[in-house]
Amino acid sequence: MKHAAKIGALFAAMTVGFAGAAVADESANVIRNGTIGYVLTDYHWALYQTKDGKAECPQGFNDGPREQFKILFPADDGKKRTLLETQLARESQIWHPDLKPEIFTFKEAQGKTGLGMNLDGKVGPNDFTSPDGSEKGIDNQLYRVIGCVANYRGPDGTLYHFNNKFMQQHEYARVLIELTGVDSLVNDNDVTLTTYRGRDGLLTDATGNSFMPGGTQRADHKWGKEFISRFKGKIVDGVLTVQAAEYHQPTTWAFEDVTDQWFKDPRFQLKINQDRAEGMLAGYVDIENFYLQMARAVSTHHQSYGQQSSPSIYRALHKLADAYPDKDGHNTAISFAADVKFVQTFIEHPAVETAAKEADTRPARH
Repeated sequence: MKHAAKIGALFAAMTVGFAGAAVADESANVIRNGTIGYVLTDYHWALYQTKDGKAECPQGFNDGPREQFKILFPADDGKKRTLLETQLARESQIWHPDLKPEIFTFKEAQGKTGLGMNLDGKVGPNDFTSPDGSEKGIDNQLYRVIGCVANYRGPDGTLYHFNNKFMQQHEYARVLIELTGVDSLVNDNDVTLTTYRGRDGLLTDATGNSFMPGGTQRADHKWGKEFISRFKGKIVDGVLTVQAAEYHQPTTWAFEDVTDQWFKDPRFQLKINQDRAEGMLAGYVDIENFYLQMARAVSTHHQSYGQQSSPSIYRALHKLADAYPDKDGHNTAISFAADVKFVQTFIEHPAVETAAKEADTRPARH
C-alpha cells in the first residue's frame, strides 16, 4: 500500500509538472518573437446604468420619433396637414439638423458617477467619478447625451445589441491590435501597438455565441491601409496602456451600414493575458462624424424602437461637446468611453517588404 501511495504521488506530481509545462509551452507559442495579436469581439459605449435607471435618469428616458411626432402634430386638433408638412419635414430634420430650440425637453444623464477616463488631467464640475471612487475627473460627455436614450442602453437596447452583432458578423469592421516588442504580459515598459483591419471571421465555440482565442486573421494591408496605425505603450501589472494623437477605426453600425470613425487623443487601457484583452477605449469623437454615422445606419423606423430622436441628439451633442473648438470657439468633439473585449489571434501579414511599403504609402486623412 505504501508503494502504491508513493507511485500515486509521483504520478500526480508528474501530471502537474506536465500540465505546467504545457501551459508554459502554450504561452511561448502564443507570443512569437515578442509579438501577440488580438481581435475585437465586443464594443459598447460605456454607460453607467443602475438597475431601474432612476439614479442616472430620474425624469425617465427620452421620447423618440413617434412620441415627438404626436406632440408636434396632434391628430385631434382639427388641423389638416400635408405629408410635406409632417413626415417629410421631420425626416428633413434628421438629414439637415439645426440648433434652433425644440419644444421638447431633452433628458441628459444625471449624477456624478460615470465610466471612462480622465482625459484632460483635471477634475471639473461636469466630470464623473468611477463607481468605486478610484478615479475622479472622468470625461465622458457622450454618456450625458445617450445615457437616457433607451436604444443605447444594455442589454435590451436595439443599438446596444445590433451594433455589436453586426460588428461581429461583418469583416469590414474586423479590428485587430498587434503588440510587438513584448518581453512580458505582466510588466513591460516599452511595447508597440499596431492597429489593422482584419479579413476573416471570428473563431467561435460550438454554440456560435462565444469567441475563442486562437485562429488566424489576415491583416488587410491593401484596402485597409488607412487603418494601420502604430502607438507606443507599456504594460504595468498586466494592464496595457496606450495613448496616441489619433485613431481611425472601421465601424459597422446597426443594420449593415459600414462607416469609419475618427478618434482624437485615443487611449487604450486593457487588462491582458495570453488569451484575452479587456478594458476600455476612450478619447474624443467628432460630433458631426458621430451624428452622420448614426443617421446613415439607423432609419427613423428603427430609431423608434428605442426612443432615439436624431434631431434632439444633434442639439445635445453640440451643447455638451467639450473639446477641439473651431475658430469661433464652438467645440467640435465630445469625450467618450467604450467597453471593449478582444481575444487572442495569430495575425498573418503579406510579405514583409510589401507590408512595409504599403504601410508607408497609406493615404493621409482628408
